[in-house]
Amino acid sequence: MKILIVNGPNLNLLGVREPSIYGDSSFETYLEKSLRPPFDGKCTLDYYQSNVEGEIINALHGAIDAYDGVVINAGAYTHTSVAIADAIKAIALPVVEVHISNVCKREPFRHTSFLTPVCVGAIMGFGMDSYRLGVESLLAGK
Repeated sequence: MKILIVNGPNLNLLGVREPSIYGDSSFETYLEKSLRPPFDGKCTLDYYQSNVEGEIINALHGAIDAYDGVVINAGAYTHTSVAIADAIKAIALPVVEVHISNVCKREPFRHTSFLTPVCVGAIMGFGMDSYRLGVESLLAGK
């Protein structure tokens, strides 16, 4: 199984940006040291990050016929992007929405997700482990 992990705006600053919320590790370090090893031999994990909405949409379109599923943390676009939601709906792949923090415990504008209704599920509030849980749910066919 091939899974694409997509991170949206400002997630390139993990390890630097608000470590009390997002932790002190970059995503690349987490991916190589913690996320890929337990899935070695079970699936391939590819990673894409962009701060640009259209590039995220292009990555989702590019996942058609190339991947079996997507784990996406669209960052702030979660709460604003109908276009990303439409792209998820259009690609007909299982997509799991993840968030490092529990967005429901944060500012009220973060309580609304345009992505949740078009994803197979959403995982939030488990730190970087949210990504592992997202991958596991795709492997389990959930």
